[in-house]
Amino acid sequence: MTAPPPTGQQLPDLAGPDLSAPDLSGVMLRPVRGHHAFEACVEQLATAIRLGVYPLGSMLPAERELAERMHVSRATLREAIVALRAADLVETRRGRGGGTVVTMKPQTPSARKAARTTAEQRADWLDALEFRRIVEAGAAYQVASTTLDDQARARLEAAHLAVAGATSRARHRQADSRFHLTLASLTGSPRTLESVTSVQASLHEMLSAIPVLDANIAHSDAQHATLLRAVLAGRADRARQTMEEHCDDTAALLRGLLG
Repeated sequence: MTAPPPTGQQLPDLAGPDLSAPDLSGVMLRPVRGHHAFEACVEQLATAIRLGVYPLGSMLPAERELAERMHVSRATLREAIVALRAADLVETRRGRGGGTVVTMKPQTPSARKAARTTAEQRADWLDALEFRRIVEAGAAYQVASTTLDDQARARLEAAHLAVAGATSRARHRQADSRFHLTLASLTGSPRTLESVTSVQASLHEMLSAIPVLDANIAHSDAQHATLLRAVLAGRADRARQTMEEHCDDTAALLRGLLG
């Protein structure tokens, strides 16, 4: 686990380094298994970018570090980064101080996108919402049942502050995802984090297909604050109940707007 920030350090803007991002990247980018190394690299990196683990304007780690972390060749990693560039998620800057920079610009939610969603996609999304209620509520209960050290508590508090300090709706959505992923990472269970990553990715797709609603954001923020207090106080039942309510409210909104 990384050391906590020096005393008095201000929470950075989401476009720059984030207190929770280094830890999340370390557990989200896992060694690639199977024969589809290229596809697995693209999937993991793109998901990390879309969920805000690497925020807009931030730099991806060096090729050597990423290749070693994911257990792939640097040639395979370069191919994956070419695919990310083609998808307008990153750009590569040359020269001194260059590297791979996240350039993804949030898409404006569109009712037309929701209308084009197939029945099969909707069924998959509904299943993701049911699974989310199980796995995220369980993660909240587990973390609240654990005695967290100062670094773990600081990570969770910083992730929560990033949601409150988001300067745009798109950055709020990414910070929201990072808060949930940070909570899941504190379980110490890679499978739990992988499951929460999966449902958050599905949630991102669903929320991108509906209008941004200020009332829903305000309600969600209040639930995050209640959840944080419950976890830090070790109130496991309260943490699980709050997460269940949080998931239920979001699911109700999505079922209503997506049909």
